[in-house]
Amino acid sequence: MMTTSNNSFVAIFSLLLLSSMQCHAQLSSTFYDRTCPTALTTIRTSIRQAISSERRMAASLIRLHFHDCFVQGCDASILLDETPTIVSEKTALPNLGSARGYGIIEDAKRELEKTCPGIVSCADILAVAARDASTLVGGPSWTVKLGRRDSTTASHTLAETDLPGPFDPLDRIISGFANKGLSTKDMVALSGAHSIGQAQCFLFRDRIYSNGTDIDAGFASTRRRQCPQEDQNGNLAPLDLVTPNQLDNNYYKNLIQRKGLLQSDQVLLSGGSTDSIVTEYSNNPRTFASDFAAAMIKMGDISPLTGQNGIIRTVCGAIN
Repeated sequence: MMTTSNNSFVAIFSLLLLSSMQCHAQLSSTFYDRTCPTALTTIRTSIRQAISSERRMAASLIRLHFHDCFVQGCDASILLDETPTIVSEKTALPNLGSARGYGIIEDAKRELEKTCPGIVSCADILAVAARDASTLVGGPSWTVKLGRRDSTTASHTLAETDLPGPFDPLDRIISGFANKGLSTKDMVALSGAHSIGQAQCFLFRDRIYSNGTDIDAGFASTRRRQCPQEDQNGNLAPLDLVTPNQLDNNYYKNLIQRKGLLQSDQVLLSGGSTDSIVTEYSNNPRTFASDFAAAMIKMGDISPLTGQNGIIRTVCGAIN
């Protein structure tokens, strides 16, 4: 026979379970169906215009969502500008001079405010923009869960500690993703976003001048042309030379040929636990596409603000 204390324990446990389920249940692909039915098409129009005028913007928008989610969750904290009370994430080292696309998100938000004022969060715009960016450069599509709200704070400190770096060893990359609830396979799939976009010379200079066994000599020689041993730190080079504007599995084929541009790319094929995943994706574009989509959905689930938490910003760069 169950005692009163047992009864109350079960009741409390049930409530905790319910609240934890509700936390996830609050994100839903149909979140704006009644309150702003044109939300997704409005965002898509803005993103399509941006990418048609500059293909590279696709990579920048996917990266923006990633850099948002890894710092206090997918809450659009990355979009907040510096104020007397906010130390912006924009000036953190992983973002400074490289994170871009802020204006594109603001443009989409401005359009949404005309038709559905105060309804659609900047955090959701980032999530949808990343999906649209992928599809517009030949990458996979997925159903975006919606209902995130926007933070009233940013964390410059966490942006400096929680984002993976281009010189990180494999174990640190794996643990950094694991800390966010993402598996090693998720990490390798998400790294495939480096099939598009560009990197600055100072981020890969050591690698191309290392004469190491983990880099193809001809590839290193080609890359040195645009990246001298000194100066011109900001010179840009495509992460994937073969299909630089196409989100595909060519990134993994490059790794097998020892043609990963960043050290943190090539380390995925260095005799460790990720070798088999890289090989699988290099041989099977469909597996890569479905795993990339699944990992993006999972990343979009990192610690969202829902319900009464957070706000809906009117302008993405500022608190109302």
